[in-house]
Amino acid sequence: MLPTDPCPCGSAHSFGSCCQAVHHGELAETAEQLMRSRYSAYAVGNMDHVWTTWDPATRPAGSMPDAVLAWTGLEILDTEDGGPDDEHGVVEYRAHYGDGALHERATFNRRGGRWFYVDGDLYE
Repeated sequence: MLPTDPCPCGSAHSFGSCCQAVHHGELAETAEQLMRSRYSAYAVGNMDHVWTTWDPATRPAGSMPDAVLAWTGLEILDTEDGGPDDEHGVVEYRAHYGDGALHERATFNRRGGRWFYVDGDLYE
């Protein structure tokens, strides 16, 4: 994916000025911004970003599997807290792939100025 391509997260920004910047170390300012960057990481196969933004206390043991699904769109359905001055946040989203979708209400914590994905409740 080129930096000038539309960002996979569905924002109105280019990949280079949106999620790619977070993939390369820019801090996400909000839980939603981290959620969008994690979705984009799955979409472009950047599993290192998914791993490093997952809270070490809850991420799976071992390494991340390869990205195998073709992600086709992200909908942010709801957010609670998770702003620049918050320590916790919740982002409910629906991530589309092929003929399906993953619907999750995800929790995030901020430690040392960095947002981390903690876990989430999946919906059918």
